[in-house]
Amino acid sequence: MGVEIERKFLVIKDLWLQVTPDSSSPMRQAYLSTDPDKTIRVRTAGNKGYLTIKGRPKGITRSEFEWEIPQEEAHALIDNFCSDIIEKTRHFVRHQGKLWEVDEFMGNNAGLLVAELELLTEAEAFEKPAWIGEEVTLDKRYLNSQLVNNPYCNWKNED
Repeated sequence: MGVEIERKFLVIKDLWLQVTPDSSSPMRQAYLSTDPDKTIRVRTAGNKGYLTIKGRPKGITRSEFEWEIPQEEAHALIDNFCSDIIEKTRHFVRHQGKLWEVDEFMGNNAGLLVAELELLTEAEAFEKPAWIGEEVTLDKRYLNSQLVNNPYCNWKNED
């Protein structure tokens, strides 16, 4: 079984502006199911497509299965079977031997910057870059499957 162990953090925008990512990729994604027990996502990243199934998180760990699919099929699934779409640019930055993924959201989630770090174990040690802010791993609002239903523009002024 595939497993994802991931931590999420808000990004300090002023410090992030001083970072030059190693690479970046535009992403378009939508959900066939946002049920917390079985989230089913379709994504395009660059010129590739992916179908991903994720289970309910247990702490920072959850089951994850992902398959590469033709980009045309990913676009067709998104366009024909999904109502709301998340568009973002994913920036990749290496820091102290770890690959950080920083999502810069557009559309209804514009203004949101979230960094993710995948780990091998829940207890794995890592050093945070200076541009990493508050941890939001356990805050369900920051799950992409929740941002599609309750976008950042609806709640950013509540904080």
